[in-house]
Amino acid sequence: MLDPEGSVEHKPSSSFPKVFLIPLAMLLAIAALLLLAFSATQQKETDFYTFKVVNIRGKLVSLEKYRGSVSLVVNVASECGFTDSHYKALQQLQKDLGPYHFNVLAFPCNQFGQQEPDTNKEIESFARKTYGATFPMFSKIAVSGAGAIPAFKYLIDSTGEEPTWNFWKYLVGPNGKVVKAWDSTVSVEEIRPYVTELVRKIILKKKDEL
Repeated sequence: MLDPEGSVEHKPSSSFPKVFLIPLAMLLAIAALLLLAFSATQQKETDFYTFKVVNIRGKLVSLEKYRGSVSLVVNVASECGFTDSHYKALQQLQKDLGPYHFNVLAFPCNQFGQQEPDTNKEIESFARKTYGATFPMFSKIAVSGAGAIPAFKYLIDSTGEEPTWNFWKYLVGPNGKVVKAWDSTVSVEEIRPYVTELVRKIILKKKDEL
């Protein structure tokens, strides 16, 4: 059709919006995939073994290496009234059940009574020489309050139990979930049956898989 000046009249193309529909659908699909990926990443941050900590010699390490085994997480101190009995019992537990299916994970802490005042090097030397400690040890940290490291915040949030003194003990299962927590007054020997049962289940499961 000609306009008054004789030129051809062009009608707006009805396909114009469709040009944008396909890219828009692709963008929505990509956004959905990214959201799922983000959600999956967030879900991974829900157990003890997903955290990273600094070991007693200053190296950043992942707790992921302990996944599949049982861990007894303890905030230790070298000058506490509980030191001797706990260190001896913890090392015995490590010797009896570790290190393949179980480990004591020791975190020195100076928050309670200032009873862990030494350097990491001195703390490790004390534990190794005095008690023959063979279990993994980590850098001195805060285990309660605002300054607590994320790994301990997870333990506290999972149990509702926050350390109020040295030698609190958190039992972590092979899946990284916290099973139970005990305060300083509960001896390692009282906890042993809980640890032994979890280790027994791991061994039986592995036998079934053979």
